[in-house]
Amino acid sequence: MAGRWLWAAPRTLQRLAVPGRGWMPAFNTAAQSSAGEDCGSTHPPVEPDSLLAEEALEHKALRLQKEIRDLTERYQKALADSEHVRRRTQKFVEDAKIFGIQSFCKDLVEIADILENATKHSSGEAEPGDQKPTLKKVFEGLSLLQAKLQSVFVKHGLEKMTPLGDKYDPYDHEIVCHIPADGVQPGTVTLVTQDGYKLHGRTIRPAQVGVAVETQE
Repeated sequence: MAGRWLWAAPRTLQRLAVPGRGWMPAFNTAAQSSAGEDCGSTHPPVEPDSLLAEEALEHKALRLQKEIRDLTERYQKALADSEHVRRRTQKFVEDAKIFGIQSFCKDLVEIADILENATKHSSGEAEPGDQKPTLKKVFEGLSLLQAKLQSVFVKHGLEKMTPLGDKYDPYDHEIVCHIPADGVQPGTVTLVTQDGYKLHGRTIRPAQVGVAVETQE
């Protein structure tokens, strides 16, 4: 029995041998089949958990982008508000520097009125060729003083308003009387009883005026 098995073994080995390639294992076909299945699948199957995780990341990214947009808009708005506040504060500071002497100017123009009236009266009394040198000197001194005072006013932005012949302006003029419009257009300032003043374009004392009105026949 053992001798018969030994006699059949060489033939079996010959059948398993492949000419030119040496010995071929008996499980070669199964191995090739398994390798073919692995190589044929280029993308592994996607698991449901990975899809859920990817969707969660996308939602989170969208939420973060929205938050970034909201924060950017809020920052830009806050920046614009702060710039507006800075400009208003700067304007208040500039106005305080310019109009801080407004009360002082109101009092000072009263002195200018007195000086102007004194100059007018002295000029009426000092006739040409007058033999009163003292009165003449007083007139000359008052005239120089008035001119110097007006130059100081102009230097500091204080402007005198004499609106005779101008159109009535309620912001710059105060009506004290009405005058018949004889040869002038109604609403024209035909009389100035007191000059007005402006400080850097802002009226600090309106001019007291008489305005022409139409007469009713």
